[in-house]
Amino acid sequence: MSQGNVEIVRAVLEAFNGEDMARTLALIGSDFEGEVPPSFSAEPDTYRGHEGVRRYFESFHDAMSDIHFHPERFWDAGESVVVEVRLTAKGRTSAIPVEQRIVQVWSVRGGKARAARSYESVSDAIAAAGLSE
Repeated sequence: MSQGNVEIVRAVLEAFNGEDMARTLALIGSDFEGEVPPSFSAEPDTYRGHEGVRRYFESFHDAMSDIHFHPERFWDAGESVVVEVRLTAKGRTSAIPVEQRIVQVWSVRGGKARAARSYESVSDAIAAAGLSE
């Protein structure tokens, strides 16, 4: 089942990239909780449920365009999936390109993504998922 969890996370990221909100929400549980910590955003927040996912993307798209999540490596951790991501975007008004590297730990249960938390390092994310390097 855990390789299936990797595929669910991959599909969520593809849906994000395609700006397909219906598909994104179909892959995310209504109890979803996503955290954006202060180290990654001037406006850190926790986004809950489908409404939170919508709010996250609306606020992100207000400031940025051409937003893409490029998954570079996955670690299977049972009900958790660790993914190293290169995030690219352009400033909406400035068109200045932005690139950020993040490592996320996704929780997947019952065929749906239930949570995503971002970390600055692979080692922190792997430890949070209960894996060892």
